[in-house]
Amino acid sequence: MMRGARPKKSKGTWYVSFESKERPSDKYRPPRTADTFQTEQEAKAFAGARLADSSNINAGTINPHLPKRTISSGQLLDWLDEPDL
Repeated sequence: MMRGARPKKSKGTWYVSFESKERPSDKYRPPRTADTFQTEQEAKAFAGARLADSSNINAGTINPHLPKRTISSGQLLDWLDEPDL
């Protein structure tokens, strides 16, 4: 039995996914991009910096990190204002 390659394990516990306000000139590049981060503070800093040039920003924890957290674009500003623990 031949096994496929295992997917690379993420090095972060948080992700930030965003859509650029500028449409990519390369039709093969996806309109959404995601980056991973070790800490919630790093994810917040990145998401806050993306507000000026991105739209539809979402964030959250990557499985199997607990507690599971998902931040929608509508909740983003409240999340950025939350105090760091």
